[in-house]
Amino acid sequence: MRSVVVGYLDTPAGHDALALGVALAGTLDLRLDLVLVLHDEGRPSLVPVGPSYERHLDDLAAGWLEEARAGLPAGVTASTHLVRAETFAEGLLSAADDLGAEAVVIGAGKEGAFGRPHLGSVGGVLVHTASVGVAIAPAGFAGRGIASFGHVTAAVGTRPGARAVVDTAVAVASSAHLPVRLVSLVPLDDVGEGGRDERSRALREEARQHAERMRDIALESVPDSVDVSVEIAPGPRIGDAIRALAWHADEIVFVGSSRLAQPHRLFLGSVAAKIVRGVPVPLVVVPRDHDPRTTRHDAVLDGTGDEGTTP
Repeated sequence: MRSVVVGYLDTPAGHDALALGVALAGTLDLRLDLVLVLHDEGRPSLVPVGPSYERHLDDLAAGWLEEARAGLPAGVTASTHLVRAETFAEGLLSAADDLGAEAVVIGAGKEGAFGRPHLGSVGGVLVHTASVGVAIAPAGFAGRGIASFGHVTAAVGTRPGARAVVDTAVAVASSAHLPVRLVSLVPLDDVGEGGRDERSRALREEARQHAERMRDIALESVPDSVDVSVEIAPGPRIGDAIRALAWHADEIVFVGSSRLAQPHRLFLGSVAAKIVRGVPVPLVVVPRDHDPRTTRHDAVLDGTGDEGTTP
């Protein structure tokens, strides 16, 4: 059974990550690997730590993990793992690699706005180094009661790059028999006053044409029962364009990695970073050149090509 690593702590962010993992499991029949990372006792420490204190931390962490697993809905399969590493991000990446997980799931950083994803220090490392997708829960997601997702959105830009984000969103939507929406965000803040209306129309038309090309590509791979739609969201800034869109409570968004990313690695671009801060629903950052055949098991897509976009 395919799995995702859930970065867990007995904190609000940890509970949000667990809730997102449950929703992903309910949508895609995934196993959850609940991972709690403790500081590596073999690393130098400013304050010496005795063996008894280490055992106390191990017991406490193991109890948190077991309590989290015991509270999972019926039908969700999970295992628990206590990992030691120098940093939380390092431990999650190591666990994902050892366990063969398809993604790492985290909660929002504590500095973020309630109801929005926020990278924080751990997320900031993951979205610039991971070789698997990173799913980020909005702050407070655990209180929404989402058992599974009902809508899939892919954010597509207009610059050439990897097609991975569209292919991955389509693969997920096809596997779960969900509608998929291809959204092209059109920020108009770089349009000067001179010829503004004409330039705005040109940007919108470029976005529309590109999104429709992505839709045509998507339609080649999805069953007839899966609805694929295109939506153009213009606005003075990315945040305005995001707020202009309608969002479902059970929606999940996929964004791609920057063209600066190494193959099969994440690197969050500037536009995608603004999307992370603006959307009110969970978000998944997809590695560059990700093969969506690892995302679903009941259908096979063609390999990714050169055409496509990353925001």
